[in-house]
Amino acid sequence: MIAAFPQDILQPLIDLSELILKFFHGIGFGWGMSIILMTFTIRLAILPLTFKGVKGMQELQRLQPEIKKLQERYKDDKQRLQQETMAFYKEHSVNPLASCLPLLLQLPFFLALFYLLQGPEFKADIADAPSFLWGFISDLAEKTTGITLVVLMVVYVVTQLGASIVSSISADRTQRIIFMALPFVFVIFIIQFPAGLIVYWITTNVWTVGQQLLVRKLYPKPEPLDLPDPDAPKPARGKPAGATAAVADGAGTKQNGAGRAAPPPGNPRKRKKRSGRRR
Repeated sequence: MIAAFPQDILQPLIDLSELILKFFHGIGFGWGMSIILMTFTIRLAILPLTFKGVKGMQELQRLQPEIKKLQERYKDDKQRLQQETMAFYKEHSVNPLASCLPLLLQLPFFLALFYLLQGPEFKADIADAPSFLWGFISDLAEKTTGITLVVLMVVYVVTQLGASIVSSISADRTQRIIFMALPFVFVIFIIQFPAGLIVYWITTNVWTVGQQLLVRKLYPKPEPLDLPDPDAPKPARGKPAGATAAVADGAGTKQNGAGRAAPPPGNPRKRKKRSGRRR
């Protein structure tokens, strides 16, 4: 019952995936190529959201210096930091979750294809169909073994590493290490998937590489935002910056003059003697 619960929720997507696969298969493509074309169709459909997410992510990168200033200013007050950060996002019309939306949308389609390949009717259709890649994959609905599994895993790791590299260029060193390690971790789980699902994953990795190269060309890295520090002293209102500097220079000159020793006054007795001789 618990295992069937997600499948019931995803049933509309399962039906849509089956409709797309049967459309491509009906116009002359094999089931394996139909899975590849279905993957391209899904990624093409969510491409506008992907571009929107890229813009949101770049805006976050542009605002990162100011966010770090907020974190430093309110490092001892977590609640105030959260309030100021959300107000800052609202002021600049930024949604920090927008960049995650395209990735989250891919997961339901992945699960829908998994359930579709497990369905008895669809399983029978694929089993009776010709093999994929000139006999290299005999049944897309079943797990692979032997040399077929090894080759698929190598292709998966290479394409996933390529997708991780082009997607993590702007990430820090720790994030890049995580991205590079994930493909090898996922191998443990992917070997349990039907061959058709591995084909889907490899195809989406290839799409991601091409998409990220296009994104880098269309959306170059923005310059970081550098707002004035609100805690910095401000010049007097109505005075230009040059006038403020001139006043400061004048004050410094006066201080230097005050520091000098005044010449000693003349001897008053000598003055009296001179005045007496004139008389």
